[in-house]
Amino acid sequence: MYNFDFDIICKNDNCKVTLDKTVKNGILFVDVKMVQNKCAVPEQFSVIWRIDGTDCCGAWNSFARNHTVRPDWGCVEAISRLASGMPIQQITTFDGNNKICVSLSDVDTPTKISMGYCEETAEIICEAIFFTLPTNAVDSYSAEIRIDMRAVPFYDSIYDTVEWWESECGYKSAFVPESAKMPMDSLWYSFHQNLKRDKILEECRLSKELGMETVIIDDGWQTENNSRGYAYCGDWNVSENKIGDMASLVEEIHKIGQKVILWYSVPFVGLYSEKYKEFKDYILDQSGNKKDFWALDPRYPKVREYLCGVYKKAVTDWKLDGLKLDFIDNFVLKGKSLEYDERRDYQSLEDGIHALMSEIKAELTAINSDILIEFRQSYVGPSIRKYGNMLRVGDCPGDILANRSQIVNMRMTSGKTAVHSDMLMWNEKDSAENAALQFANVIFAVPQISMLIKDLPQEHVEMLKFYISFWKEYRDVLLDGKLTAKNPENDYSQASSTLDNTTVTAVYTNNVVDAKSDKTVVVNASGFDSVIVKNAADKSFTVKNCKGEITDSGTLKNDLEEIVVTKAGVIVIE
Repeated sequence: MYNFDFDIICKNDNCKVTLDKTVKNGILFVDVKMVQNKCAVPEQFSVIWRIDGTDCCGAWNSFARNHTVRPDWGCVEAISRLASGMPIQQITTFDGNNKICVSLSDVDTPTKISMGYCEETAEIICEAIFFTLPTNAVDSYSAEIRIDMRAVPFYDSIYDTVEWWESECGYKSAFVPESAKMPMDSLWYSFHQNLKRDKILEECRLSKELGMETVIIDDGWQTENNSRGYAYCGDWNVSENKIGDMASLVEEIHKIGQKVILWYSVPFVGLYSEKYKEFKDYILDQSGNKKDFWALDPRYPKVREYLCGVYKKAVTDWKLDGLKLDFIDNFVLKGKSLEYDERRDYQSLEDGIHALMSEIKAELTAINSDILIEFRQSYVGPSIRKYGNMLRVGDCPGDILANRSQIVNMRMTSGKTAVHSDMLMWNEKDSAENAALQFANVIFAVPQISMLIKDLPQEHVEMLKFYISFWKEYRDVLLDGKLTAKNPENDYSQASSTLDNTTVTAVYTNNVVDAKSDKTVVVNASGFDSVIVKNAADKSFTVKNCKGEITDSGTLKNDLEEIVVTKAGVIVIE
């Protein structure tokens, strides 16, 4: 299985790269060692190998939206560094198995894994590229390439990689409090920057009645300006006209029964902030782009001390339950920032981000061990999970396909960390069934809702009430069960989560559901008005529409049955 050759591409004459291969439990581990004649910032080098291009159906990585097997001159890539992505890339077979899954033990160093189909030889060319961005100067380096070619379901190969990262590579994830796994009301799509204290409180009361246990107050609380952008970020003073006293607002929300998470753009300092004058010599270079905001450079202790102080003071003074720490992937090293500066205590940007996140976590967990910290794609990799306990799908307003496919991807790569949907939003003029499809497509994640409840039609409110109640009823199965999925090359046609012989299955296309569990719950997240089930003879069934109203019930007579169910309706078979 692993009888292919490796080529090393290294253009640095002062550097020597060697490989040592070992097979363990059917998986090939390639120990990569790099030694330099003198301590220096490593130059890029790569390891290349080829496999037969047989039974190749699709390509998968943690953020892929294009799942096609592409040519080697335009191949699919898993680009990774501490603050963005993760080093795992896979080719899948026609029957949904793993063809080859490649991952790296080092998830912090900037790397890239690429796989492409060679038109001259009908082979898959695989390449692991190290040091794609500058790091600290070193005289040696080592990492492992893990190559899995076992014919196992594609998701099992991914789960095994995550287990390897956690158990053998040392990437332990942060503690996840129960509150991180409860539905939330996020105010971004519903309010944007147009925040008003009385309207926030009204929204909190209404969303709490529907079962949302936390409110996320997003961008806008820190500025009077509503023109979007980040030119006013950096001072983090409360807008008097919008919020008034933050501590008393949080206290009022707590009395309603909700927890409060507050948004911060971690790197950004804007042209119109007072802090820009103080920190304009401590920012990352934007390579000449004319902007009105910049990213602070965490390699400076002055920057880290300021940011940690801001978050510590906010959590302490305002009694916040958590922070939404945004835009960590905007810490990018280029241009003038590549030059040496003796004021920095880290020269590697990844090390500076590590230090910042470690200091933030230490300060905040000392105040509240259950502090909620949300990160958003693309900064959701194994290393960053040490610092946050909520990982959210990147912005995809109204995009069912992106939300559901990225949830499945993140569930497979996030271990026990709470995976959250992007905030659900829809047009108020739409039908309740179509609105419910937004929810039905994200049930395997913690749902975040971003609609003004007071403006919703009554049938939409009834739908939300039912779906939040349904989600809470099956939460343990949905979040803690083993998640499996079909047809990754098509952004998943069906996904199931099973725990203690209860299975919840969401169908995204017109296909067949196996009702072999003692209890099978089917969520019709497709656009069709029926679902076909098998292994269902002599089992009772109940059908509900998206508002929780029973539309049919009885006993199934045959092993293969078609059950009529409206869009976003639910079937319980037992």
